[in-house]
Amino acid sequence: MDLRLYDPFINMTFSEHACFLCGTIVNDAEKITVFPGWLQKRYDLAGKNLMLLDQSTVSFGEMKIPCCPNCEKTVANSDEKVQAATEKGLAGFQELEEKALFLWLAKIFYGILVAELKSERAPLIKPEHSVGENPKMLQKFQSFFMLMQALRVPVEFDDFTPASIFIVPLKQESNEPEFNYRDDITTMMFSLQLDNVLIVANLLDNGFLRKALTPVWRKIEGQELYPIQAAEFAARVYYAAYLFNLVPDYFVRAQKPGDTQLIYDTLVDDITGSIFNPWENDVYATALEKFWMPWHITREQILQNPDFPLSFLLDENGWFRKLESWEIPA
Repeated sequence: MDLRLYDPFINMTFSEHACFLCGTIVNDAEKITVFPGWLQKRYDLAGKNLMLLDQSTVSFGEMKIPCCPNCEKTVANSDEKVQAATEKGLAGFQELEEKALFLWLAKIFYGILVAELKSERAPLIKPEHSVGENPKMLQKFQSFFMLMQALRVPVEFDDFTPASIFIVPLKQESNEPEFNYRDDITTMMFSLQLDNVLIVANLLDNGFLRKALTPVWRKIEGQELYPIQAAEFAARVYYAAYLFNLVPDYFVRAQKPGDTQLIYDTLVDDITGSIFNPWENDVYATALEKFWMPWHITREQILQNPDFPLSFLLDENGWFRKLESWEIPA
C-alpha cells in the first residue's frame, strides 16, 4: 500500500494538471466540482455565485479542482456518506462519524482556498491581507492539507480530534430547501446550513474551540434554534476562532514493515503563550453585527449594555433563551 503523503504547499503547486489530492498528472477533463453535484442539484446552486476575497465572483458550478480517477473514487465515497446522512436530516448528521464529516468539509474548504490562492495572482481588487504571502497562514495550510490526506491514505488521528464541529438543529421558517454558506480562510472557519441543520466548524484547532465554548454549548446542545439565535452562536464560534492563537503541527509516527496505515501525532507551535487572546465585547459586537445583518441590528444596539451584549441565545442569567417572539431594542 502506498502511504506516501503529498504536499502542494512546498512549491505552491496548484497546476490545473496536478491532482489536488495526490499530485498525479491529469488532463484537462479530469476535474471534480468543489461543491458536490448532488448538493448543487438539491439547492439549485450551479448558477449562483460565490464572492472571493478580491471581490471577484465564481459560480458554484464553475468551481472545480483537478482530480485523478483514483482520488475521484475516494472523494465520491466521502460524498456518498454525507449525502446518505443528509437524507436522514439532523439524525443522519448526528450519526455520521465526525472524521467523515471533517474530511468532507475539508475538501470543500480546500477547493475554495485554492480558488482564493489562484485569484491572488491577478486580483480584481487586491485584498488587504494576502493569505498566500503570510508565513503563518502557509503553516496553517500545510498542517490542514496533511490532515486532509486522510481522504486518500489510511490515517489514524492518535488521541486528538483535528477540528471543532458543532451540529445545530434549526427552526425553519420555510418549507423550501435552504442553503447558506460562510467561510473565513484566515481562521479556518467554515459553516453550512442544509435545511434545518447548521454545521459550524473550525477545521484546524485540535478541538480547542469546542472546549472553550463548552459552557455555552452545554446550554444549547439539542435545542432547536431560531435563525437569529443560530447566527449569534455562529458569531461566537467565528470570534473565538479569531482569538485562537495556536497553529497545530502534525507528525507521522515512525512506520514499521507491513504497516497499512499512518498514525498522526500532534503538537501545538507555542505552548508557552495563551491559547486564546482575551474576549473583548466591543470587538465581538462588530462580528455579531455582520451575522445579524438580515435583522438590521446595529453594533450600537448590541452594546446598549457594554458588559452584557444583546443576546437572543442566552437570558440574563446565562441560560438558554426559549424564544416565542423577540423584540429588537430601539
